[in-house]
Parts: sequence; structure tokens; C-alpha cells
Amino acid sequence: MARIIAFDYGTKRIGIAVTDPLQIIATGLGTVHPKDVVVYLKKYLLTESVECFVVGEPKQMDGTASQSAPHVKGFVTTLKKNFPGIPIYRLDERFTSKMASAAIAGSGLKRSDRQRKDLVDTVAATIILQSYMEHQKNHPLY
Repeated sequence: MARIIAFDYGTKRIGIAVTDPLQIIATGLGTVHPKDVVVYLKKYLLTESVECFVVGEPKQMDGTASQSAPHVKGFVTTLKKNFPGIPIYRLDERFTSKMASAAIAGSGLKRSDRQRKDLVDTVAATIILQSYMEHQKNHPLY
């Protein structure tokens, strides 16, 4: 089986998470700057097989697109252009950063580590990926 990669897109950092080859566990890979993501992924794909990409879709509370939606749309276009053989799914990412912050706060990490924004982005990507995996388990044709 191939891995699944999820992204929590931001204009300063992109949080990245990946499944294990059996698609059981979601693990954070870290963050990369948006300008470096294509090079990072091309290098990653030299050694790993990837089934699909999952991109967090930013929405307002009422379900409409957020202010960062155009940036995410541009990121998805970049992924399609550079990796045309890999399907891309979008998943509502509302509350993932807050959930990530809460998970980090309860983790026992020291305060300076809990405030690292790159860690929040990585954990948010992991939550997006875990949500996708749970959705797939319940609705396999997504």
C-alpha cells in the first residue's frame, strides 16, 4: 500500500503529515516553506509511494471560503501541475489549529516548545490526515 500525505497550508509554513504504508497511523513530518514544498515532495517521492494528497480547506464558521482560500487554491494548482498522477482531496480544516494547540498544551512539553508555530502546523496536518482516514473508513468512496 502507498502512503497518504496531508497538508496544513499557510503562507509562511506548510505543515505536513503522512501515513505509514498500511495507512493505519498518521505521523507529522514537519513543516516546509511554501516555496520549498515541490522540491521537498519530489525528494520524498523518490523513496516513498504516495496514493493521494489531502489538503486542508480553510472555511469560515458558516462554511464559506476563508480569506486564505485563494492561497490554498494556488497550492492545489501547484500540486496538480507538479504531481499530475496523484489525486488530491480537500478536507474541511476548521478548528484543526485550535485542536492542535490543545493537544500540544496537554502533551507535557515545556512552554517554549508548546508555543512553536511549526509544531502547531505539523500537528494540524496530522489531525487533517487522521480526519481523512476516519472519513475513509466510514465512507470509502470519498
